[in-house]
Amino acid sequence: MSRLDFTPYRRTTVGFDRLFDLLESQVRNNAGDNYPPFNIERKGEDEYRITIAVAGFKPGDLDITAQQNLLVVQGKKRPEGSQGEMLHVGIANRGFERRFELADFVRVDNADLSDGLLTIDLVREVPEAMKPKKIHVGGQPTLEVVKDEEKSDEGKAADAA
Repeated sequence: MSRLDFTPYRRTTVGFDRLFDLLESQVRNNAGDNYPPFNIERKGEDEYRITIAVAGFKPGDLDITAQQNLLVVQGKKRPEGSQGEMLHVGIANRGFERRFELADFVRVDNADLSDGLLTIDLVREVPEAMKPKKIHVGGQPTLEVVKDEEKSDEGKAADAA
């Protein structure tokens, strides 16, 4: 197993401890089991979807917990009475736990189980107080929220000039 050493970067940076801790924990967590497989998709500027292959699990077997900056998905397979003796077991029948680090202001919007795929929709909602504001010069006390459309229109106008 290769281990990343961020010590040289830690010595020359200030305030990035959380980032380095996240990177090191991802390396530790991903070094082992890759079950169950998953996809992460960006659906829009502030919308994401995690899809996890959970064939054989029922909604009651799955537990999804969202905490601040952490999403934990657990699957606990309940034993079912088998009618006969199993000669070969090729379908994974074990529990799992998947952890996803979430950025600030990301919340779980929806979760659905269909055709053996668990889909979890995430939305990033930046509070109004954290959005950039335009300040007028000349003693005007009004502040306007800068919208993404205005930013792109200003960039197009600058490109045209």
